[in-house]
Amino acid sequence: MLLLTLLAVLLGQALSSVIWLSQLRATQMEGLLNSARSLAYSMAASVSYFRSLPVSYRPLVLDQLRSMGGTRFVVSLNEHPLDMQQLPATPRKDAVIQTVDDVLRQSLGRQLRIAVWFVGPDDLRLFNSGLKLDELPRSWAHYALTLEPVNPPVLVTQIEMAPGEWLYIASLLPEPYTLLEDPQPPVQQVWSIALTSAFLLLFIGLLVHWQSRPLKRLARAARDLSLDVDSAPQIEGGGSEVQEVSRAFHTMRNRISRYLTERGQLFSAISHDLRTPITRLRLRVELLDDPALQARFERDLDELELLVKGALQCVKDTDIHENIEPVDLNHLLDCLVEPYLLPGGEGRVIVYGTAQAPYAGKPLALRRCIGNLIDNALKYGHRAHLRIEDSDEAFVLHVDDEGPGVPEQRLEQVFEPSVRLASNQPGYGLGLGIARNIAHSHGGEVSLQNIRDGGLRVTLCLPRID
Repeated sequence: MLLLTLLAVLLGQALSSVIWLSQLRATQMEGLLNSARSLAYSMAASVSYFRSLPVSYRPLVLDQLRSMGGTRFVVSLNEHPLDMQQLPATPRKDAVIQTVDDVLRQSLGRQLRIAVWFVGPDDLRLFNSGLKLDELPRSWAHYALTLEPVNPPVLVTQIEMAPGEWLYIASLLPEPYTLLEDPQPPVQQVWSIALTSAFLLLFIGLLVHWQSRPLKRLARAARDLSLDVDSAPQIEGGGSEVQEVSRAFHTMRNRISRYLTERGQLFSAISHDLRTPITRLRLRVELLDDPALQARFERDLDELELLVKGALQCVKDTDIHENIEPVDLNHLLDCLVEPYLLPGGEGRVIVYGTAQAPYAGKPLALRRCIGNLIDNALKYGHRAHLRIEDSDEAFVLHVDDEGPGVPEQRLEQVFEPSVRLASNQPGYGLGLGIARNIAHSHGGEVSLQNIRDGGLRVTLCLPRID
């Protein structure tokens, strides 16, 4: 959300800056063209003035202008147009040149020969001799054509007044268009964008944190739901939608709790109700005179009792009504492995590695889970190799046996209740299913994998929840 917000803020600021800069450029271009027109009208007035003077008076007026200094234009009369190196063309230079040319031709006549250029101060030439600006007295042209230390481009206009008589006019554009440069975003604008973006991200970050904190607590409560159903809910704060989700979650939590309680009571009642008729039927079977019929009845009763015990054991071993507490997994494994040790110190179960820290879980449930995995390995593989991989993220236990393994197509089927691959082994076929249910109640998983060299690997992964 923060990354998307940052992207939206930057795109919004960039779009507003582009619009503002385009408007600024359009405004400045309009002002530049208006200044160029005004300058061109002044040039046209100067040309008209010199045209009105007698030919003999024109050099006298030019000497007076040079002596006065500080005039807007530097004017001279030349026998031919002066050749100078022009500055590279830009859109603004071309727009000014075109505007000045149009105004002069409109005011003085379309048939006139006019040359309008932009020239750098170092390449500027004046008079028939082609003198440079630095070679003239400062009072003649420097005050009108230089703006140290900037030295902007000079607009040179040469107009043919008569054959062999060219009026030379050089001038600078007025401020703020002297340099003819495209406007760049000012430093204040850049700082404004940066500070606005920073403040927006700060406040949005606080808002996201305020909204996500109850969601994080809700997610933690959802992960711990199967572990600690009876704990008091502590999810508060956030917006109305988050509070509504929290209330719905608590409602679901209470319904699950009631369902589990009612399920336990139901199976307890079934156990109590079924044991009495089964016992009564056994007593009546003892009174039968036909041994063959008596054997058939006893076999049916044994099967019925086996089904009842299996169902009750499944409910009992996956019961999640147990308090959460730190479990010393090393001690738990030692207690489970001890019955299989031989006098020499070795036995049918070998443990590799140790747990780095206690695990927050249900002691009896974890004992049943790991015990079922060990019993299953010993039942079908004769020996069990336990390998521990512990980290800050999860506790992983690999239980390897030396049996024939499980067909690939039945790796998931063996977790279903009453599914047994070896019918000659005692049991109800519930061990792996119960182990997986207990792992799920802790937010973990039990998975199977055939070992290449033979045997089955059962992996128990229990995440460490902060």
